[in-house]
Amino acid sequence: GRTLALVGESGCGKTTAGKGILQLIRPTAGSVRFDGAELTGLSTGKLRSRRADMQIIFQDPVASMNPRMLVGDIILEGMQAQNIGENRSQRQARVIDLLGQVGLPADAAERYPNEFSGGQRQRICIARALAVDPRFIVCDEPTSALDVSVQAQILNLLKDLQQQRGLSYLFITHNISVVAYLAHEVAVMYLGRIVERGSVEEVLQSPRHPYTQALLSAVPEIDPARQRSVIRLEGDMPSPSNPPQGCHFHPRCSQATEHCRSAYPNPVRLSQTRSVSCFAVNPDRFS
Repeated sequence: GRTLALVGESGCGKTTAGKGILQLIRPTAGSVRFDGAELTGLSTGKLRSRRADMQIIFQDPVASMNPRMLVGDIILEGMQAQNIGENRSQRQARVIDLLGQVGLPADAAERYPNEFSGGQRQRICIARALAVDPRFIVCDEPTSALDVSVQAQILNLLKDLQQQRGLSYLFITHNISVVAYLAHEVAVMYLGRIVERGSVEEVLQSPRHPYTQALLSAVPEIDPARQRSVIRLEGDMPSPSNPPQGCHFHPRCSQATEHCRSAYPNPVRLSQTRSVSCFAVNPDRFS
């Protein structure tokens, strides 16, 4: 399994993209394909069978669980919807096994979500996502609401589960340190568009898009030799519902030209794994 990290400012559309992939939000345009099959336009019934392969771990574990349900029933719910297990006894045994896989005791099944700490609640949400044996999980900033020490535990758990189960993750985050630790590839989003994509090493060590450069320049470095000069972006991010004409980043970009204000750049492939949408990077920028 591999991890694609999706990074960008708050409000740029990362969570919407993740929910759109799972059809929790129905896209108004475009295409979403999983395993070669088109998902957009599928009925609720047909989507249900597909959702066994695709799950999500939400940012806020408190808001994503019913406080009136026992933890065991929360994990059991997906199995019942997907007809996993021959009977309730088998499903309950699977619940206990899943709790053990995420580092929780068996008696957690008989307790309510409010009886657990934030990190433990997120472990419950991970167990719920694993209950239907998915191949792909959208991780929507699953550690941002947790203490730093607990964040490391959850990241290590996700990494271990990926190795054990061969899972693929779309990891939505604004924490570059998490990207460096967990991801194989990274995509940088600005106002709903991917402006740069590549391997973690390519993008983090040598960013090419002006927005990516500004984003990474704000990350503190312990080693003075690796510290970048901070690039300050002027103004605020425009409204995603009414983005600027042309390249959406041009009002805040120091390299913007008149062409940037009138046309959106197509992705430029710099290597087999890397692409950038920027006229300044494209040698045929105005063709």
